[in-house]
Amino acid sequence: MPDRLRRRFLAGTASFAAATLAGCLGGDDDSEPVSADPIALTDGQECDVCGMLIADHYGPAGQLYYADGKPDDRDGPARFDSIAELLVYHRERRSRGWELRAAFVTDYSSVDYELLEREGTTYISTHANAAAFADATTLEFVVDSGIEGAMGEDIVPFSDREDAEGFVDEHGGNLRTWDELRDADA
Repeated sequence: MPDRLRRRFLAGTASFAAATLAGCLGGDDDSEPVSADPIALTDGQECDVCGMLIADHYGPAGQLYYADGKPDDRDGPARFDSIAELLVYHRERRSRGWELRAAFVTDYSSVDYELLEREGTTYISTHANAAAFADATTLEFVVDSGIEGAMGEDIVPFSDREDAEGFVDEHGGNLRTWDELRDADA
């Protein structure tokens, strides 16, 4: 092989190897982002707002994935033990320019939930396994029902509008969309 062809071949091979290695090490800015799928919050994960153990408290849980690997202190989503805390956290991050990739919350249409009475207060059960989460941007949210979760009166999400309307008929409250909640005054 002539020297000129050999140099081109070696240069091409070196460029290919460097690009491949950079992609494997995550140095390629055009690489695919880490998957944004719901994870189980049942193994001692703490809420990113209050620090409480998510699985140990009543009510819906949530997860937020942001672009650029945020939050950058760990792999995976920001985690919450209430929808109210998730919304406060998200509004603050939006004001900083963080771009939301995915939002997941407990879907009470997909779980066998319980309402528990304790000293005159009604609490809704928590469901923090991965299969219990659904895309928050597609759900109906019951607000002002008086049903409590981890941080007091909670916001209860449903994927089935009839389930949400039935919950309102039985417990009171109003329906809201993700966009309405996301854009509401804090």
